[in-house]
Amino acid sequence: MLPHSWVMNSRYYLAAAAMGAVPVMIPLFDGDIDTLRAIYDRLDGLLLAGGVDMEPRTFGEAPHPQLGRTDRSRDDVELQLARWAIAEGKPILGLCRGHQVLNVALGGTLYQDIETQIPGAMRHDYFPGFPRDYLAHDIVLVEGSRLRAAVGAAAMPVNSMHHQAVKSLAPGLLVSARAGDGVIEAIESEGPNYLVGVQWHPEVFEQRDERTQRLFQSFVDAAVRGRG
Repeated sequence: MLPHSWVMNSRYYLAAAAMGAVPVMIPLFDGDIDTLRAIYDRLDGLLLAGGVDMEPRTFGEAPHPQLGRTDRSRDDVELQLARWAIAEGKPILGLCRGHQVLNVALGGTLYQDIETQIPGAMRHDYFPGFPRDYLAHDIVLVEGSRLRAAVGAAAMPVNSMHHQAVKSLAPGLLVSARAGDGVIEAIESEGPNYLVGVQWHPEVFEQRDERTQRLFQSFVDAAVRGRG
């Protein structure tokens, strides 16, 4: 295998660290399950970050003409990590792509391209060409949801940098927020274990937005409780 690099946006680390976490990047050891498991076993929680499209093979579909760039190794590693964490009740926070990984890991599917597959949908892909903190649209949070309790708001504006979205919701998950066009913007577990996925990029706002800080804090607090 030729040498290569693993790269991740530092905002995810900074947002988690600001709430007291000690974040580490997990290399894409897709061919070395023992090493991946050894790293996973040392984690108190799992944060799944944003990134490229998921390959439709992961949810049993053929590629759509508008499918973007994919990363097979990342799909395989993140789905494995998510399934371990789900099975063992380890706290998980999924952001944008990470939100979609959680749905696929539990057996759900994705729209591969919102514009061509959801008639009447508003624009959701505001990248590139817009700043990452551009507030593209509002979302409504479901009353009684873990997410709404964490952020302390019934509705809020969010940034939006995705063209894939949750299609069929996986068993064991609940919708905790939607956009005005009905597109699912957040999911969480039905059970008591901390599993939250959001379709936007909250890490962009962590330093100045109290709702975002409360979201990251809820994840870190769950990880600390799980550590015992």
